[in-house]
Amino acid sequence: MPLVSIDRDGPMAVITLDSPPLNLFDQAMTGELMAALEEIHDDPPRGLLIRAEGRVVSGGVNVEEFRGLTRADGTRLWESLLGLVDRVESLPFPVVFAAHGLTLTAAFELSLACDLIVASESAKFGLVEIVVGLTPSMGGPQRLAERAGSGRARQLVMTGELFDATTLERWNVVNEVVPDAELDQHARALTRRLAEGPTRAHAMTKRIVRAWRDEGMAGADRVTRRDAAELFETEDLENAVRSFLVEGPGKATYEGR
Repeated sequence: MPLVSIDRDGPMAVITLDSPPLNLFDQAMTGELMAALEEIHDDPPRGLLIRAEGRVVSGGVNVEEFRGLTRADGTRLWESLLGLVDRVESLPFPVVFAAHGLTLTAAFELSLACDLIVASESAKFGLVEIVVGLTPSMGGPQRLAERAGSGRARQLVMTGELFDATTLERWNVVNEVVPDAELDQHARALTRRLAEGPTRAHAMTKRIVRAWRDEGMAGADRVTRRDAAELFETEDLENAVRSFLVEGPGKATYEGR
């Protein structure tokens, strides 16, 4: 039985974590997740939803994975996990993460690599690595700082507390909070709406925001000046402009990549 599955639904794809009862991240889970991301990379959709089956998204990492690791082993582990985060962030289309129940440690860090996080009202998030003497090393602290500021990032990591979805929405970590019963339908509808939009424009938006994160305003402006005009030669833009002029706004269909 696979721990990670991929479903195609028109222009979008859905990656589902399914390793009951807690969807713990271990070597098998991360290996299948990376393989799924590589498949998505090689045969790209126009949008991706990452979700989980079961009562929780994930109870975190299987602590057995840390037993007996040396410093060199730890370095290789963090390199591998950050490689997974890099793969998610480099996907040239919108990526949505749906969170319910508990979303802890590696799963929370995975969500922070996605473009948008949608959570159910009862969802709780936590970076609780302090319970085993670690700090999150899958990119969580720095990506929390990007979204919520460095003070909030230190608070989440150093206290190891659980935070509800409404609080994290207020802190700009979570994008939307919806009723529990509506989460899956809402997350799929949002992903489909993004997937049916101008994929190349979305990809350019991601490049500009990434440049801002890495290099500040000057870097984002440099990418915009150098690359954003590429969009004028895309099938998406040509179809959208034509339909806008002929039929008015809101009639565009996007088919290019």
